Amino acid sequence: MLEYLQDREKQIVTKGKDAHDVEGGKPSLSGSVSQRACVFCGSRVVLYPIADAVHLVHGPIGCASYTWDIRGALSSGPELHRSSFSTDLREKHVVFGGETQLYQSLVELIDKYQPKAAFVYSTCIVGVIGDDVQSVCKQVAKEKNIPVIPVMSEGFQGSKKDGYKIACDALATLIGTDESLDVSPMSINILGDFNLAGELWILEAYYKKMGIQILAPITGDGRVKNIQNAHRAALNVVQCSGSMMHLAMYMKETYGIPFIKVSYFGIEDMSDALYEVAKFFKDEAVMDKARELVKDQLKNLLPALEPYKTALTGKKAAIYVGGAFKAISLVKALRLIGMKTVIVGTQTGNTDDYRLLKTICDDGCILVDDSNPIELSEFVKQTGADLFIGGVKERPIAYKLGIGFCDHNHERKMALAGYEGMLNFAKEVYETVSSPVWQFVHRTSSEKN
Repeated sequence: MLEYLQDREKQIVTKGKDAHDVEGGKPSLSGSVSQRACVFCGSRVVLYPIADAVHLVHGPIGCASYTWDIRGALSSGPELHRSSFSTDLREKHVVFGGETQLYQSLVELIDKYQPKAAFVYSTCIVGVIGDDVQSVCKQVAKEKNIPVIPVMSEGFQGSKKDGYKIACDALATLIGTDESLDVSPMSINILGDFNLAGELWILEAYYKKMGIQILAPITGDGRVKNIQNAHRAALNVVQCSGSMMHLAMYMKETYGIPFIKVSYFGIEDMSDALYEVAKFFKDEAVMDKARELVKDQLKNLLPALEPYKTALTGKKAAIYVGGAFKAISLVKALRLIGMKTVIVGTQTGNTDDYRLLKTICDDGCILVDDSNPIELSEFVKQTGADLFIGGVKERPIAYKLGIGFCDHNHERKMALAGYEGMLNFAKEVYETVSSPVWQFVHRTSSEKN
């Protein structure tokens, strides 16, 4: 397989063939059309699900196209996050500055919508013209008596992963600023679940049965007051380590809150997530409730998965997603329904993540960090994958190659977390791979017999 840039050689490994580990966490190589998004995108997807805050993009109108429809985060109450606001900077603002435009926009939005907080996102052009966004936010916060938080997310600073850290820093300014909520001794914050298709509500039902309070979901179905009280939880449960580890470590250092990393996707990882929380609280009654919950769920789920496993056994899948924990869970879930993973890659995984991935993959599986469309296309053709699991940027690759595609990114509208989500996933994979449409599509392949 020669279809990759020579300097990326250490970021690609075939298990059973190459002895070296995948080098993760490296900056994207010049000349490689990386699938990574920009800093603004990273900060936006993390903070956007906070439903009772105004989210104002300080920049050209095009940046504001990154709206609720791209991040499928649902709310059980206010839906202010579904409105996309922009200062709509134009040529005259590049010359004369956009601070007045920002001030007027903030005042108008706060007066009209009465939000609990406002987030102001700096874009590339703001970094170029040098608007003092922090000063304007501080002034409006004082005048309106609500938190107005600058998110210094100029896209050219790095990649999506850098945007995650900036979003965590913004959240840190809210945490610890209120203590008005009633908090159970058995309380947790969930960091890195964004309530895609209502997945947080599935998790809330599980933890409620165990007697565990979710104090602050950060940030799916998020509320400003809950986040302000998040420092009072007993434990942080980190679902998306790529986006939220920085905040988890900050809260441990600042407030002494321990954290665990979990995944809510797939039977094995979902069960482990419940057991790990129960184990933390050292309460046998809570652990018994967790065991009973898992037993009840599996009693119905395992028989329901059998027909899908029978139909899918022997099929091959390619995975390219944002975070490594998601990729690890997908490999396990696909194996549960009889499918073999032949390609697995991420945008934000580190070397340790790929070592773990390598241990659970079969020989011949290609592991890749920070890939690009040409590489992914060649890998799919080489391995003869029947299915591609990824995000919106990978969909065209799959369809051009004549294979099925399943959306596992943040714009999806189907819940895939929890036991209910595992059944949804199996059904979606089966319907995609088994669709009769593929008999009419020319499949591009370079698989060697």
